[in-house]
Amino acid sequence: MSAPHADDEPVRLLTPDGDRVEHPAHRLETTPDQLRSWYREMVVTRCVDAEGVTLQRQGELALWPSSLGQEAAQIGSANGLAPGDHVFPSYRDHGVAISRGVDPLHIFRMFRGATHGGWAPAERDFHLYTLVIGSQTLHATGYAMGVAKDGADSVVIVYFGDGATSQGDVNEALNFAAVYQAPVVFFCQNNQWAISERTERQSRVPLYRRAAGFGLPGVRVDGNDVLACVAVTRDAVARARRGEGPTLIEAFTYRMGAHTTSDDPTRYRDDEEVAAWAAKDPIARLRAHLEKTGQADEAFFAEVDAEGERLAREVRATVRAMPDPDFSELFGQVYDGEHPLMAEESAFHREYADSFVDAKGS
Repeated sequence: MSAPHADDEPVRLLTPDGDRVEHPAHRLETTPDQLRSWYREMVVTRCVDAEGVTLQRQGELALWPSSLGQEAAQIGSANGLAPGDHVFPSYRDHGVAISRGVDPLHIFRMFRGATHGGWAPAERDFHLYTLVIGSQTLHATGYAMGVAKDGADSVVIVYFGDGATSQGDVNEALNFAAVYQAPVVFFCQNNQWAISERTERQSRVPLYRRAAGFGLPGVRVDGNDVLACVAVTRDAVARARRGEGPTLIEAFTYRMGAHTTSDDPTRYRDDEEVAAWAAKDPIARLRAHLEKTGQADEAFFAEVDAEGERLAREVRATVRAMPDPDFSELFGQVYDGEHPLMAEESAFHREYADSFVDAKGS
């Protein structure tokens, strides 16, 4: 690895013990209502996420990528945006979706296989989840270039993980965005592991420092500090809105759970590492700050916990009652109109599916 650099220390406004600190380059004024709102969003996100893991284990979902431990990075960055800014997520950005007002049941429909995408991106300025690693960075850059040509005031943000930075798509997107000074913020959630591969095995320098090679600023932020994530994202968005081009943000955080429910993290990381990061839990950190400063009481925390549990129960009941999609939806939305090949493949698969019904004698 390269020698440590002074800027490698992440931007932090809230210590792991919940004490507020200042940063010379990134300042943030908050109100009690804002802090309580961000806390609520993080807790609700965690409850929804936990329900996703449980439902997949029970066979109700095909897959679930957990966001456990990354709530501050997601809620903080989402709250650094303006209502008209457009989001391009990856596939575990459940907190961003919830913060932007996307019904979490849409996410569950997608992972259950009951829908092709889940929601209309234009309704919440929130694009569909992208499962192809890194490709959304190119989509976001192109969208941002179009926004700039249209003379719009909105900014684009795109989310991806540390593993995606090894993809050519991400590097091409960074270069295009820098050359065209596109109003886009690249938000990398470095959760330390690209499935079973450590970040240090992917890059010889900290990820945020790679921005310099493309001609744009890079910032490393404490991804478990929701306040710092709000401040850094807000500054990058303001910069892009002023026409000063893109920024790469590396949110230094940790994936507390498995990469997805098909992964077993105990095979490649030890309990001591997980315990060390658990001590930096983003929700516990903000709760400690709220308690120390008297900006929330036990009644508030109990109310938020109850809200999260209610939403989890609603998700559970609704997912289990979801009807299977009509067979025609498999092929009916590939082309705008009738297509001979789609008709042929649809007929073949219909016959194949019906053969299982005939085999059962019904």
